[in-house]
Amino acid sequence: MPQITVDYSATLADDFDRPAFARALHTAVVEIAAAKPPACKTQFRRAEDTAVGDETEGHAVVHVTLGLLAGRGEDTKARLTEAVLELLRKHVKPAGGLALHASAEVRDLDPSYRKLDG
Repeated sequence: MPQITVDYSATLADDFDRPAFARALHTAVVEIAAAKPPACKTQFRRAEDTAVGDETEGHAVVHVTLGLLAGRGEDTKARLTEAVLELLRKHVKPAGGLALHASAEVRDLDPSYRKLDG
């Protein structure tokens, strides 16, 4: 915990500094949500095809999902999503006039969540 997933349009592959974003995001999660640094795990998933409305050209999408153990208040979750959006502004620089659609959400992990240590 936390489990972080970043879905992003393939058109951003060269315009999204993913390692720097992950480092900065982990720092923010530690500061805002009291997570432990070694527990922060981020996976990036590149989406080859993106459509916004009926358009398939000229748009790029980044969506960040943070799964946390239950117990954080709505204020903490809101502060975290705002921090994510600010970090995306710093680490995603779309070229070629792409319109960037960035979003983030924080959700509680299901009570069934378990992890394998090792």
